[in-house]
Amino acid sequence: MGKQPEPPDATSEPVVPAPEEIRAIIDGLHTDPFAVMGLHEFDGGFQVRCFIPGAETVEAETIGGRLIGELQRLDRDGFFAGKVDIPHRQPILYRARRGSSEWTVVDAYSFGPVLGPMDDYYIREGSHLRLFDRLGAHPMMLEGVSGFHFAVWAPNARRVSVVGSFNNWDGRMHVMRLRRDTGIWEIFVPDVPAGEAYKFEIVAPDGTVLPLKADPFARRSELRPQTASVTTPELHQDWEDEAHRAHWASVDARRQPISIYEVHAGSWRKHPDGRFYSWDEMADHLIPYCVDMGFTHIEFLPISEFPYDPSWGYQTTGLYAPTARFGEPEGFARFINGAHKAGLCVLLDWVPAHFPMDAHGLREFDGTALYEHADPRKGFHPDWNTAIYNFGRNEVSSFLVNNALYWAEKFHIDGLRVDAVASMLYLDYSRKEGEWIPNEKGGRENLEAVAFLQAMNKAVYGSHPGIVTIAEESTSWPKVSQPVHAGGLGFGFKWNMGFMHDTLKYFAHEPIHRKFHHNDLTFGLVYAFSENFVLPLSHDEVVHGKGSLIAKMAGDEWQKFANLRAYYGFMWGYPGKKLLFMGQEFAQWAEWNHAKELDWHLTQYPQHGGVQLAVRDLNRLYRDTPALHGRDCEPEGFEWLIVDDNDNSVFAWLRKAPGEKPVAVISNLTPVMRENYEVPLPAAGLWREIFNSDAEIYGGSGKGNAGECHARKTASGRVAASLLLPPLSTIMLELA
Repeated sequence: MGKQPEPPDATSEPVVPAPEEIRAIIDGLHTDPFAVMGLHEFDGGFQVRCFIPGAETVEAETIGGRLIGELQRLDRDGFFAGKVDIPHRQPILYRARRGSSEWTVVDAYSFGPVLGPMDDYYIREGSHLRLFDRLGAHPMMLEGVSGFHFAVWAPNARRVSVVGSFNNWDGRMHVMRLRRDTGIWEIFVPDVPAGEAYKFEIVAPDGTVLPLKADPFARRSELRPQTASVTTPELHQDWEDEAHRAHWASVDARRQPISIYEVHAGSWRKHPDGRFYSWDEMADHLIPYCVDMGFTHIEFLPISEFPYDPSWGYQTTGLYAPTARFGEPEGFARFINGAHKAGLCVLLDWVPAHFPMDAHGLREFDGTALYEHADPRKGFHPDWNTAIYNFGRNEVSSFLVNNALYWAEKFHIDGLRVDAVASMLYLDYSRKEGEWIPNEKGGRENLEAVAFLQAMNKAVYGSHPGIVTIAEESTSWPKVSQPVHAGGLGFGFKWNMGFMHDTLKYFAHEPIHRKFHHNDLTFGLVYAFSENFVLPLSHDEVVHGKGSLIAKMAGDEWQKFANLRAYYGFMWGYPGKKLLFMGQEFAQWAEWNHAKELDWHLTQYPQHGGVQLAVRDLNRLYRDTPALHGRDCEPEGFEWLIVDDNDNSVFAWLRKAPGEKPVAVISNLTPVMRENYEVPLPAAGLWREIFNSDAEIYGGSGKGNAGECHARKTASGRVAASLLLPPLSTIMLELA
């Protein structure tokens, strides 16, 4: 039994709450403290009630400092009540004393709600597209008082409190107001500054106090291993990227050069003592490097807050917070602004498929399966030991759609590469018979995930012209990169996983055996224009024992380097946008290790530096030559010249764009130099050799065609050029 309240002072004549209500407030068990605490009308006037642990006396004042009443202590634990002399509702300040100590508290319960009925309507409908401005923690001035407004979705909770250093992590102090129509809890807490750690204390429906939860909408988090959210000002950045954004909004991305440098921000470079680079330090080094190397886009592995370094960011607990590893959110905004000023786009790897089981995260957020499916056959991912989002729930879908919009609006990101789309599309992904639940039509397709992806793409493309979304989708799901109105998923591009697997498999074969695997390189053209493809040589291919790209190549050391250069030439001449993971541009020998920086010292050696130079030249050539990029995603941009020379392992094709000079791409993928090799060409005359992967400057043998060749009509009536094909090489010819 708790202590009974003390009798009130007869002179103050407050309306005393029932003893059980006072005890519920003190014990943190009251589910609606706004009904008891704060400012209440009383006989034409007002009285206040407050709970200030440790206080012996309390006076009420206006915010301006005018004394308006002395309160009666109704319970020794710190519950006070009394009449106040004010003409209308207004914020109340309490001056509390204990012995010689004195402190002030602005009454959070004297403020009304911040969210309104239209928020409720759109939240329930799942169509609110500015949740990131309404939920989470936002600084504001309310009725002349500065503080933070907190709001969180927890519809099944018995009680939700915001706790932090500002209230000694005491869940009794700021119990939130429940908006019953939506399950949103909110409260304005006065005098909370930016930079304060906070979480939510949630009491589950069965009365269990859950582990403290981080804010799903937090815009900043503590540095791991700490897991609290952090109050932060609204993001301010003086953007200087109008020309950059206007350009991308005015063009068809399918017909633009897109060469992506995939980066793990934590290991591209590090300080000698192992510290991460800050965003500003990365801007000083990574942006100039990418510009010099000719890349058009930087794609970061996930940079949303995540607790576990070896997950590389793919198990995120804070979708709205740039990770604290590299500094404050403003630093990331400055990085993007700097990249845009230099002509670079920035893409984010985005993970809406699943989330980790960490106690402070989304799992059973209010004591129930809220963000995830309750049934593990739909809500648990066996491959990654993670929870799968409940895409069929309006609030969950809206949470994710808003996150995509958040990065586009607040940080001006140029696109999202959506991770693990295949795992979202199929209910039986990585599951055996009996381990999954068919959809309402009896099929294996996750119709709810399809609807979410379509909604996300419609929202992003509809509100941010110039942005691109890219699907990592490894199956033959149809129309991934076609518009939603045409029955597609609505992505701008799709990763071409088939190209990656087939070409890497081919280049791993010894050249003498390649004639038996010729189809590995020709088959991709059967479907090359069925989607808008990105050709990825990604991080997934250089981890977990797979070795680096140079290590995958067949042959001795010279042949490995020659193969890799030829491979890059083949890929940059092949239809589709390009993606290369960091370190592979200079042929790093070692498999990628997230815990250490790249082996930059290798670039001083001619073979490694030669590969780096070849990639730089390929990027610039691809960017500056419309025939190589202008019809990357359309069949009229490609024509086979030689497709069936299995015995010699020679491939040749033409890249074209309307009104532009065509480019012939020829690969000789054996170490045999082929002289007087006849290649058909579409026009007689002079053709310039604009790229040769065997050039001495790249570390090759220097064989070639002295920079040019002539195409002539042959006895058979066709136009062809007699070429020298260097060993293990790719050359490109452009009509002069």
